[in-house]
Amino acid sequence: MKGKPEIAVIGLKGLPAFGGAAAVGENIMNELKNNYSFTVYSTSSHTNLKTGEYNGIRQIVFSKIPFKKLNSLFYYMFSALHAITRIRKYDLIHLHHRDAAFIIKILRLRNYKIITTLHGMRLTEKWQKYQGFFSKQDKYLLNKHNTITSVSSIIYSDIINSSGKEVIYIPNGISQQLNTSEEKTISEPYILFAAGRVLPSKGCHLLLKAAIKINFIEKIVIAGDIDQMIDYKSEILTLTQALNVELKGLIKEKKLLFNLLRNAQLFIYPSNTEAMSMMLLEAAAAKVPVICADIPENKIVFNDNEVVYFKSDDVDDLAEKMLYAISHEEQMKSMAERAYFRLIKEYSWSKIASQYDQLYQSLLKQQ
Repeated sequence: MKGKPEIAVIGLKGLPAFGGAAAVGENIMNELKNNYSFTVYSTSSHTNLKTGEYNGIRQIVFSKIPFKKLNSLFYYMFSALHAITRIRKYDLIHLHHRDAAFIIKILRLRNYKIITTLHGMRLTEKWQKYQGFFSKQDKYLLNKHNTITSVSSIIYSDIINSSGKEVIYIPNGISQQLNTSEEKTISEPYILFAAGRVLPSKGCHLLLKAAIKINFIEKIVIAGDIDQMIDYKSEILTLTQALNVELKGLIKEKKLLFNLLRNAQLFIYPSNTEAMSMMLLEAAAAKVPVICADIPENKIVFNDNEVVYFKSDDVDDLAEKMLYAISHEEQMKSMAERAYFRLIKEYSWSKIASQYDQLYQSLLKQQ
């Protein structure tokens, strides 16, 4: 008798998750691991674990290569080659990220059924110079895919949009098991900015400039990796000299991140490039009042009664909204409560995972 269907997952790069896309994939698997046997391909640059089982999910960890810029390329290649040479064929492969599309040709050597999830189509500054590569990826993805899903209802790709091919919108979610009832332990009020990679598109500089403009004297906590771009890091460090700023670095442990969120007076997220931000959802799940940029990807999730929006990339407007939030504490708390209940109602992982379950079942039935 055959056991649970086996699904290989490529693109998350490592468990436990500390990035947005990896958190999405991990939560989907946690919801569905009783129905499927998942194998996640990872690299030691993104996990401290070795090959083995993690939380009921098998993880195969490749050693990172010494050339950082090529690590992702080799990770995808190793994953695809391992998948086609294993003795027992997987029943299905779930790719995450459009930049994984080039390995579909390899996976087709064994006639694998493939579902690909897109985690954003707008390129950050770090990847703008590779626009041609991503355009080729989009073309290849359209020609070779079985099913494409996207965490955003907005697809920033002329190639995909003009093709007429269906892209299934399945949003990100949040776990209802998050403990938001713990008593807050604020010793000193602070405003929080958090992102995995602190790039210009995440807008940390906008927050700091707005804080300088309003002569903000209380603490600002910045959590995230500021070493992604040397020039931008220098700009951030220069701006912090005029403020009371604590740099936390990249926080990989979710419990620590949620404690930081839960104790914040205000969460400010000025990012102008998102698909559907897990960081924004996690802030709302922690019931912390939110100010964020008015980009379409954010406004699809929350309305003006749940978060405070400012004009994207506008320091003056952000400064004005910060003053409003600081002086209207009770109103901001009420908005945070409404945002939280919107999350629980519409963006639970159990509801979202069931949509992936239906897609898995549909592909598994195909001959």
